[in-house]
Amino acid sequence: MRSWLPGSPPTGAELASLERNVLLVDHRRAPAPPAWHVEQADDDAVRAHRRLRQAAFVDDQGLFAGTDLDGTDDDPRTVTLVARGTRGTVLGGVRLAPADPGAPDVGWWTGSRLVVAPGSPRGTGPALVAAACARAEQAGALRFDATVQDRHAAMFAGLGWRSTGATVLGGRAHTTMTWPIGRLAALAAATKSPLGGLLAGFGAAAGGLGGSGFVGDDGAPVPGTDVVAACDAILPSMVERDPEWAGWCGVLVNLNDLSAMGAAPLGLLDAVGARDASFAARVVAGLREASQAWGVPVLGGHTQFGVPASLSVTALGRTSRPVPAGGGRAGHEVRLTADLGGGWRRGHTGRQWDSTSTRTTAGLQTLCSVVARTAPAAAKDVSMAGLVGTLGMLAEASGCGAELDVAAVPRPEDATVGDWFTCFPGSAFLTTDVPGAPVADAGPGTTATCGRLVPGRGVHLRWPDGSTTPALPGAVTGLGPA
Repeated sequence: MRSWLPGSPPTGAELASLERNVLLVDHRRAPAPPAWHVEQADDDAVRAHRRLRQAAFVDDQGLFAGTDLDGTDDDPRTVTLVARGTRGTVLGGVRLAPADPGAPDVGWWTGSRLVVAPGSPRGTGPALVAAACARAEQAGALRFDATVQDRHAAMFAGLGWRSTGATVLGGRAHTTMTWPIGRLAALAAATKSPLGGLLAGFGAAAGGLGGSGFVGDDGAPVPGTDVVAACDAILPSMVERDPEWAGWCGVLVNLNDLSAMGAAPLGLLDAVGARDASFAARVVAGLREASQAWGVPVLGGHTQFGVPASLSVTALGRTSRPVPAGGGRAGHEVRLTADLGGGWRRGHTGRQWDSTSTRTTAGLQTLCSVVARTAPAAAKDVSMAGLVGTLGMLAEASGCGAELDVAAVPRPEDATVGDWFTCFPGSAFLTTDVPGAPVADAGPGTTATCGRLVPGRGVHLRWPDGSTTPALPGAVTGLGPA
């Protein structure tokens, strides 16, 4: 590039050239590369982490005699995260795993052996802790605990951890802490919390919101008849992405609602919105296939073209003894009946379990009638709010709280606890009754007693060590007791 000396001003052409060149030059400094990053450890990094542990916890601090290796290191489910420097050096690490190395994963994980090499960049330890929290939630944990030396408790507290007690390990004072996982409460709040205020005006009319004793139910008894009506809409995004499956689910969720009321289905009505007839045909195909699978006719409905994708279905059923959601009482056992067969719906892993599309009509009908044949005190089908949110709604309608024994909940092997407790599980029903009350055969479904209704509000999770943790702090919908 030409330079200009003082007293020799550039010509117009030279100024234009300079302007063009300046526009092509970026004078900003390139961002400095990070001094380290966190990743899941390979075998070499695991060994490096263990060397750091040995140096810190055995040789330096004397917390362990000879070695700090234990059963968690032998558990194939254990995950080690490490911080690597720019040259690949392992600067620190932490491990996390199910709380009991010899038992099934029930969604209770612990973090341990957090260590950072002397001279490592500031913030390495907190970054490893934050990464461990995220990884535990990814693994489906609903409880994540750690026991930390008192001198590090403030760091954990600053990252959002809560103290749960004190203990002494290796002659040193430690604090027991837990990372609050709000997945269950967030789902319930997002799907159900506005309902109380939104629907308040309907309860004033005779028979409104199901009438006395049936507020908050899956279906509504039609006054003066033995008919139960239910209505559900499918998320428009799901109709757009997977129209056949949306049609199938439009039937499934409505029949689940009737089933939870103990009603035998009579027929269905559908309302379909679509951009054109070709797209509507795909939604209708799913509706027709599901209608035939359960043996329940589509009686009629409405179809609109030239509009965004949408689907809602209404179901009609009959029973002389509808089962309320609000029939539970403190002291009742909580049971879950669920079809654990099938797998995650393609494109909906972790959110929608498909247990119905491969079942026979006889199997579907047997599971659909289990509530009617059992005649429990209270029932609800597990739907948008997930297992815990649905239990919270049943407890709210019953004027009490609930405890759920996490390890006793029937669960497919391919679903983590976190996913199973928050997903739409296909066909699953929560029922309550006095201890020891009989339960009818559920066909392809599995039934287990997994909790109890208790005085108070909200839902707590009970863990294998006998402790409980809050899952839902109070009412789910705000509709109140039935």
